[in-house]
Amino acid sequence: MRTYIIHKLLHALGVAFVISFVSFFLLFYTADPASMLLPENADDQDIARFKAAMGLDRPLVVQYLDWLRRIVLEADFGISWVAKIPARELIGASLWPTVQLAIAAQIIATVLAVPLGVLSAVKRYSFIDNITTLLALIGQALPLFWLGIMLIIIFGVWLKWLPTSGSDTWVHLVLPAITLASFTLPLNMRLVRSGMLEVLGQDYVRTARAKGVAERQVLAKHALRNAAIPLVTVTGLQFGALLGGAVVTETVFSWPGLGRLAVQSIQVGDFPVVQGVVLIFAAFTILANLAADIGSAWIDPRIRFD
Repeated sequence: MRTYIIHKLLHALGVAFVISFVSFFLLFYTADPASMLLPENADDQDIARFKAAMGLDRPLVVQYLDWLRRIVLEADFGISWVAKIPARELIGASLWPTVQLAIAAQIIATVLAVPLGVLSAVKRYSFIDNITTLLALIGQALPLFWLGIMLIIIFGVWLKWLPTSGSDTWVHLVLPAITLASFTLPLNMRLVRSGMLEVLGQDYVRTARAKGVAERQVLAKHALRNAAIPLVTVTGLQFGALLGGAVVTETVFSWPGLGRLAVQSIQVGDFPVVQGVVLIFAAFTILANLAADIGSAWIDPRIRFD
């Protein structure tokens, strides 16, 4: 197992390096920070002084290597060009709200997906199965920004049950978490359904039923554990998708997380913050995938660590 984890970590470092390289060069090739941060009437001398002060007059490869060295050795993303403070302070302040939102959304999606998927599989082709299938299709089709706005209008403006923005209490988390959960709930539910349908047809399930084992125990102990393997694997892959969905969700609900920080930083050309956020997103996605791989092997004894 130790060799497997080390191999995965080395692979993760390689992926992180590629992501940092691509994002750094792509960012500088698609936008000019001088034109975004300086006033419109800035002349060539102003632009030259700005680039010299920010170190942007050096070759791009040199800038990248210096940036990478500071991250590896000092965990330093540089100074925010707009806030004039270390970028890691801005990122650190926004990190926990995003993690909090992603975890809450994943919990909601899993708690709803498992019973709905099991019920849909047990009641195959029934009215309940058709309704859950319809809800899954609708959930996959709804854009996050539209759903978030609708929830704000219904529960925040009309009913006045829940706050529509901010992050002061856990109540502020409800609407953003539900919105983000809708991003993964339909897929999770269909995975559980398909996994249960496959497992329920296996010989060991029929044998358990023939021995008189209670149906609830057959579903929970024999069927669901094996049917949950694809869900555990996909959960790690979905974490990166949740972070991507958090960019839209946090913007709609003014949630002070990394997604909203990234959007604001892109708009004002604060490249050090944007690069740091991209790297943090990549790190969380890679670690989530590693955790999913280990979790799948733990659930299914047939999987071996090579």
